[in-house]
Amino acid sequence: MPGKILVVNCGSSSIKYKLFDADSLTGVAGGLLERIGSRPAVLRHEVGGTVARSEVDVSSHRQGLEIILRVLLEAEPKAIGSLKEIVAIGHRVVHGGDTFFESTVVDDKVLEALRKWARLAPLHNPPNIAGIEAARSLLPSIPQVAVFDTAFHQTMPEIAYLYAIPYELYERFGIRRYGFHGTSHKYVAQKAAEILGEPIEKLRMITCHLGNGCSITAVKNGHSIDTSMGFTPLEGLVMGTRSGDIDPSIVFYLIGEGFSPREVEDLLNKKSGLLGVSGVSNDIRDVEKEAEAGSKRARLALEIFAYRAKKYIGAYAAVLGGLDALVFTGGIGENDPLMRGMICSNMGFLGLKIDEDANGATVGRTGVISSEQSKVKVLVIPTDEELAIAEETRKHLLNH
Repeated sequence: MPGKILVVNCGSSSIKYKLFDADSLTGVAGGLLERIGSRPAVLRHEVGGTVARSEVDVSSHRQGLEIILRVLLEAEPKAIGSLKEIVAIGHRVVHGGDTFFESTVVDDKVLEALRKWARLAPLHNPPNIAGIEAARSLLPSIPQVAVFDTAFHQTMPEIAYLYAIPYELYERFGIRRYGFHGTSHKYVAQKAAEILGEPIEKLRMITCHLGNGCSITAVKNGHSIDTSMGFTPLEGLVMGTRSGDIDPSIVFYLIGEGFSPREVEDLLNKKSGLLGVSGVSNDIRDVEKEAEAGSKRARLALEIFAYRAKKYIGAYAAVLGGLDALVFTGGIGENDPLMRGMICSNMGFLGLKIDEDANGATVGRTGVISSEQSKVKVLVIPTDEELAIAEETRKHLLNH
């Protein structure tokens, strides 16, 4: 298939992008535009091994995408000779609710549905939508494909996705577990099966996407059957600034103590997690440095982070009826041997044992870090959500 596929991932003040050859799905160019709405914004652009960093004035996602398209056309070495080479644009969308079970070509009805689900992912869906609207405006004849973080988890059974609240709330408001990071979990599960040389349909896996946002998924026969994030990305593991699981009554207690609902939401989403416990940072690298320097709170933050992950792994091993492989991915999962070691410690009851040397040597690359005696294979697999989105986008082009 001739042409290029552009993958766009819009954050609240950023646009991450990557350009792929539509035939081979090899990366051609990519980069990150940060600090949209601030002066100056920063653009890091890479093509052909050449990296350029520049400061630009960007007030909106539309203007940011205009700059990115111009850089793809004009920066040396050039990534494309004409915008006509772009045959489709794939967009990451965090929340598709129970409307979207797979990626889909965007039209007006799809956009209307995305706006509906934005209230459940207020930090993510609005910028995702802004990116789609900008791309449709700038390249109106190019197909736009939305790829959903929630789609992979649509195979969860009712016993996993329903909450034990009045059933009418699910029927009226769609309150249920949706799960997130699905594109990443699906990608690394498939890669793990390839590495192990086993059909994914025969494997019981737990995939751990650990970064500033964190989630763990139980994957059986290639399908998600449970995942730690829920109705929103707040539930589950301890994260950079998110609390993960708490007693819901804490919310009512804080409101009774004078906090507004918006303040409680902000506290749980932006001031908790590693940052809230350590008092240092949401970046685990900073927390580890403080812990090494003697900070008890920093050490406690790391221990709580590992403990919560260990609990979910044990629970999901029970749900799966055993475990064949444990996969680490995401910024922490791929690059932090210390945390991987903490999470995997004392798991002999699962037949799981890591090789300390292999774990320490595996940073930012694919590798098997379990010992030869381990009955459970433990792997580190860098995620590539952009490639997964490009694959989904090309699938729609080939089917139409």
